[in-house]
Amino acid sequence: MLRSLVKTAAANALHWSGIARLFAKNAPLVLSYHRVVEDFSANAKDSMPPMLISAKMLERQIDWIGRRYQFVSLDELGSYLQGEKSFPKPVAAVSFDDGYEDTYEHGLPLLHRKGIPSAVFVVTDLVGTSKLQYHDWLYLLLRRAFAQRDPRQDELFAFLREFGVRPPEGTKSGNDLVDFSKAVNFILAVLPQSEVCRVIETLEKTHNLAPSPAQSHRALTWDRLREMQQAGVIIGSHTRSHAVLTAEDAEKVYEEIEGSRKELEKKLGSPVRHFAYPDGRFNRMTIKAVAASGYGFAYTTSPRPDADYPLLTIPRRVLWERSCIDALGQFSPALLDCLISGVFDFGDYGAGGGLGQDFRHGYAVDL
Repeated sequence: MLRSLVKTAAANALHWSGIARLFAKNAPLVLSYHRVVEDFSANAKDSMPPMLISAKMLERQIDWIGRRYQFVSLDELGSYLQGEKSFPKPVAAVSFDDGYEDTYEHGLPLLHRKGIPSAVFVVTDLVGTSKLQYHDWLYLLLRRAFAQRDPRQDELFAFLREFGVRPPEGTKSGNDLVDFSKAVNFILAVLPQSEVCRVIETLEKTHNLAPSPAQSHRALTWDRLREMQQAGVIIGSHTRSHAVLTAEDAEKVYEEIEGSRKELEKKLGSPVRHFAYPDGRFNRMTIKAVAASGYGFAYTTSPRPDADYPLLTIPRRVLWERSCIDALGQFSPALLDCLISGVFDFGDYGAGGGLGQDFRHGYAVDL
């Protein structure tokens, strides 16, 4: 509470004095969301909270940003970044990751009503299936495994070591209570997907926790994607399986990046130019794989693009229900202003920190 009060007070001072805008970089604003739901509290009971935003909160954020920016499509943004097109106002674009069905149900109708273009980055292996995303699967299993207690970070690491899964050397832990959303993102960031699967399989076998896919987690179908594409929504790639590419070898990286593009082009019948790095993480190998696979633009959560590949490391701002909630639990334009202006960009998140770091906003800089 004290931290929230201090942050709220600082944001109000920076916002109303105009100082926050001095932090704003001369770059377009690209927004990244995941799931759009009717009721945040109800869905947060069995979902990673930072993946969620209610339609009501999405509208409040979009309306505030829309008074200061001109919303454009990712194709228009690409033309702007290449110097082929200009706009009278600063530009912003809206994107959704992972390809959840509730994006179609609650997010896109809102944007369509307001005339705002959008893009959806799809995990192609899940389209039209009942499979869970790895992060949702692991989150549900860990929550159920520790249903009777609130574990601390050291306890979680000890728990994982029982299954032969050891965090890399130098990984920090502590006595803080585990935030399961951050724990899942930490595990996905430091372990290759094959090891993640082993953790999931062991948890299911040991604890009999296999979760049946909830309706709220279901993926889009190919028919829905075609419908969205015909309505002007840009469909981009988010890999085949949402593997965090910086934890994988070169063969897996190319398979995930190129395989997803080919599948999208085959099923949708049009070129795919846009790619989003899972968890926003990239390194030199992943950038080169994106370039070799024929993408023109790629998006990360780094606040700064790579100098050698600026169009393949376009920054995005990840927002969710509580991104700009003040100490009183109310929507705060001041906090949103500071967030999108970069006031809170204090440093890079690497893949080797403790569970206290917010790995939903992290990225690898192994360049």
